[in-house]
Amino acid sequence: MLELKNISLTLKKDSRPLIEDFSFTLERGDAAALIGEEGNGKSTLLRFLYDKHSVDGYCEYSGSVVKRGRVAYLPQIPDEKTMSSTLRAYFSDVEAYVAESALSRLGMTPGLTSSERTLSTLSGGERVKAQIAHIVAEEPDVLLLDEPTNDLDADTLLMLEDFINDSTRRRKYAIMYVTHDEKLVENTANVIVHMEQLIRKTKCRVTVARCGYREYMERRDSDFERHTQIAQKQRDDYDKKMERWRQIYERVDHDQRTISRGDPSGGRLLKKKMHSVIATGKRFEREREDFLDFPEREDAIITRFDESVTVPAGKRVLDISMPELTAGGRVLAKNVSLTVTGGEHVCITGKNGAGKSTLLSVIWDELRGRRDVTAAYMPQNYGDVLDFSLTPTEHLAANYKKDDITRARTYLGAMLFTHEEMLSPIGTLSGGQRAKLLFLDMVLRGANVLVLDEPTRNFSPLSSPVVTRAIRDFHGCVIAVSHDRRFVESCDRVYTLTADGLCMS
Repeated sequence: MLELKNISLTLKKDSRPLIEDFSFTLERGDAAALIGEEGNGKSTLLRFLYDKHSVDGYCEYSGSVVKRGRVAYLPQIPDEKTMSSTLRAYFSDVEAYVAESALSRLGMTPGLTSSERTLSTLSGGERVKAQIAHIVAEEPDVLLLDEPTNDLDADTLLMLEDFINDSTRRRKYAIMYVTHDEKLVENTANVIVHMEQLIRKTKCRVTVARCGYREYMERRDSDFERHTQIAQKQRDDYDKKMERWRQIYERVDHDQRTISRGDPSGGRLLKKKMHSVIATGKRFEREREDFLDFPEREDAIITRFDESVTVPAGKRVLDISMPELTAGGRVLAKNVSLTVTGGEHVCITGKNGAGKSTLLSVIWDELRGRRDVTAAYMPQNYGDVLDFSLTPTEHLAANYKKDDITRARTYLGAMLFTHEEMLSPIGTLSGGQRAKLLFLDMVLRGANVLVLDEPTRNFSPLSSPVVTRAIRDFHGCVIAVSHDRRFVESCDRVYTLTADGLCMS
């Protein structure tokens, strides 16, 4: 279905290799999860597989991609032309009844294929559903999906899982996808393609495992531990052997220096013995060349929140009550009220288009000017709070003191940013790297109230659990919107936003 032959991808800006001489075949019935840390090139690889010329501006490449059948692609971020298209125009190139059927299965309102609404007016989740419906209507053989779970509500996530698993069972499509949703990978993937950047991103490695995600991770951890133990034992045994050798060498050397000149026969014997000892030492040195290298792997890292940052228990951080929640002249919900006190972690869920992001924006407006708390905001659209033309270093310099910037650079390095990435425009970074920058903002600011709209949406399945733990261990207050099932489970209180207000889940 899709055959990769000796593919190499290298970033032009810093000559960093993303993939070297990689060959792989994606077969019908494969559900291949493409995993790896933020900025490792997962989206670039998907884009290249769909249209190699789409990466001409920033990548050099070699190798070939053989496509058998129709290939459909879901980008992580639609281009401006797509966003400004009406739904009627967007679906004009596919069979309307097929698209309507797909939209219906995804829980969307009938008749959207003839609507004059633009994609930009849809909620994030509705937009993803429209794109998925369009892809299905193309009747493809190969699906390349970049973050298909972004902003999807819980019911649609389950539908997507069923869709992928049904496609695998029936061998209907060949699917390769990138997602932050660890649970989706666990429940659907039968192939893992793991892209890693090693030795401070100077070396790349791609591992392919035809198994499930949990089995792959357990095998990876087991192999890493076993290889580490073998490599360490080789060195420990070598050190002991060399210590014994040094003792013999020193004894023979001492005997040579102290032997009587009147004993030429003994001198010859000692000289012969020294030659043997030196030869043994050289043999030991050659054995060292065959030692296993200590294994390398790329681990997820996110900066931690300072444990001293808290909100006094019982302090009322938020107390809002709205007769109506509106957006664009539409009433999204009525009688919305929410009270949050110090130290609580609250999560808001609900169907796509229910108004969760709108509500979070209202909450942010309520908190941003407060002097009794220090609030920080991670919106769904990072461009609302980040100037994409600035570099991470310039962004930090504009907001923090010199000592903070020095500390921030250290943090960025620890979070696997290269020197070049620290000096590149934020707009060229991956979504996960931008999210890391926002987390660093929150840490440096000493924020004790976090307002988070889908905080794990751009992190890999490897990073997402680390981010979830960091937020769970945060001693301040968290008010979040999320569809990430693991993140939702980590919160103290969970509400569902409906047309009738917030209901405790």
